[in-house]
Amino acid sequence: MRYDFHTHTVFSDGELIPSELVRRAILLNHTALAITDHGDASNYKDLIEKTILAREELKRYWDIRVIVGIELTHIPPKSIPKMARRCKDVGAEIVLVHGETIVEPVEEGTNYYASISEDVDILAHPGLIDRECAENIKENNIFLEITSRKGHSLTNGHVMNVARDFNIPVVINTDTHSPSDLIDVNFARKVGLGCGMGRKELENALYYYPKELLKRLI
Repeated sequence: MRYDFHTHTVFSDGELIPSELVRRAILLNHTALAITDHGDASNYKDLIEKTILAREELKRYWDIRVIVGIELTHIPPKSIPKMARRCKDVGAEIVLVHGETIVEPVEEGTNYYASISEDVDILAHPGLIDRECAENIKENNIFLEITSRKGHSLTNGHVMNVARDFNIPVVINTDTHSPSDLIDVNFARKVGLGCGMGRKELENALYYYPKELLKRLI
C-alpha cells in the first residue's frame, strides 16, 4: 500500500491531468492520493471544484481514494488561517501549506501562521522549522511532511528530528509534478531511512499515520 497526500496536476504547475495522475498511482499500488494543486485567493474555489468533479467521476470506476485538496502556496503568511478555513468551506478535504523550504523564497512567518491554524492538515517541506512552530503543530494536530522532492528533501533530517522531539506525526509525500515523481512504497521506505527513521518510525510514517489522517478526512 502507498499513500501520497501531495501531488499536482495541470490545474496548477503539474504535467498530468487528474485521470492520468491517478492511473499512474494505481499502477504503483496507491491506496489513496491527494490532489493538492497550488492555490491562493485568486483560484482556490476553481481548483477545489475541478478536483471534486474529477474525483466524483474516477471513483465510479477505480478502487482508489482520491482526496480533494489544495496547497496554499507563497501567500501572505497572516492570511493562511483565513484561507485554510475558506478552502475547507468550499469542499477541500485536506489543506497543505507550502512551508519554508530552503530552496524557494517563501516568506518568513509562513510556518508559524500555518502552525496556528486548526484547518491546516499538513505543513509541506517546512525547511528549518523551529521549536515554537513545532509546539503549535503538535497542539493543532498538524502533520509534518517528509518529502522525496529534489531540493525540498535537503532538510528531511532536521524535520524528522523535530517531529521526533515533539512527537509529531509525519507522512512521506512526493510533491509530484511529473510522472517520474510518483514513487512506490519501496522507494518511500528509502526516503524514510535516508532521513534517519527507525523501523517503528518508518512503519508509522508509511502506514499508521496515513490511516490516521484518512480517518480525519471521513
